[in-house]
Amino acid sequence: MTHKCKSSNKARTVTIIIIIVIVTVIIIIVSIVIFVKLMRRRDKKEMSLTNVESETMEVKNIESLKYNFSIVRAATNCFCENNKLGQGGFGVVYKGKLGDGREIAVKRLSKDSRQGDIEFKNEVLLVAKLQHRNLVKLYGFSLEGSERLLIYEFLQNGSLDKFIFDPTKRLLLNWQKRFTIIKGIAKGLLYLHEDSRLKIIHRDLKASNILLDTEMNPKIADFGIVRLFNHEETQGNTGRIVGTYGYMAPEYARHGHFSAKSDVYSFGVLVLEIVTGQKNQRFHNAEITEHLLSFAWNSWQNGTTDLIDPALKAESNSLNEIMRSVHIGLLCVQENVRDRPTMSSVVNMFNSPSLSLLVPSEPANFSTGPDTSIDK
Repeated sequence: MTHKCKSSNKARTVTIIIIIVIVTVIIIIVSIVIFVKLMRRRDKKEMSLTNVESETMEVKNIESLKYNFSIVRAATNCFCENNKLGQGGFGVVYKGKLGDGREIAVKRLSKDSRQGDIEFKNEVLLVAKLQHRNLVKLYGFSLEGSERLLIYEFLQNGSLDKFIFDPTKRLLLNWQKRFTIIKGIAKGLLYLHEDSRLKIIHRDLKASNILLDTEMNPKIADFGIVRLFNHEETQGNTGRIVGTYGYMAPEYARHGHFSAKSDVYSFGVLVLEIVTGQKNQRFHNAEITEHLLSFAWNSWQNGTTDLIDPALKAESNSLNEIMRSVHIGLLCVQENVRDRPTMSSVVNMFNSPSLSLLVPSEPANFSTGPDTSIDK
């Protein structure tokens, strides 16, 4: 009898222990579930707060870029004609000086712009975030009624065209300075195409849109008609052709098709202009009238140095580098888009003198002159 009681007590004890273990396990599981749910709620809340803070930062950033219109007007002396630096299809550029002593370049956009205020601010914010030593820095903007102003850093030496096409000033640019300018433009374009947050196609790369700092380093300017892409996008189409003939890729000028390779074409034209000191337009060569691209192609085909700016011909030690630059320029202006290199390949070609280059085909020849800006 005693033995049976002991067995019964032992069984009850085991049962109680099992129940306690099961209850404990259930409590632990429920606690874990509750804890996970609470953590998820907290994460969502923190994420929500982060998004709010991010949006606040975006607003704060765009507001921090805003300049009072009256301040900019005073800085340019009421947009005085004497302060005018240049004019293009998208507006007039004035020199100005802020109260803190900073010199600025103010682009006063044409009043017939179709862009809304929000779109304008978004593009300003994007361009302001582009930071590269070979891009002109955007300080900010001003909006008042129909007035839209872009405020950029002022570069004392002005634009490349003022040097390269001037018989006297281009003597200041020896080959090493020109080569530095070419490579700097290439690096700036590479950043826009591949290294910035979005792929950016400039669409109006030309000598007058390359500005020079005090040390003659180049900076790409005028982002008025840039086109933004996601990195997986490669090309686009438009019925509104904007840009400058002479620098414009044939597929863009004829059909409105553009891509990063359109900028590569414009870069190739720039390279040939920098080497020759000639604009890409009809000019007289002996008794023949021809365009720069055909002149460069024929000279390269014949192995002559006729195309080289006479101011550079004394630099015999640089002859191979100059002719290699012509070769790269001709590769960039190929009529077939697929035959043109990417800007990463171009930069590699300039940085690797021993790298073999492909043989270019004859470039397209339809230009009407680089000073013919269009917007249609």
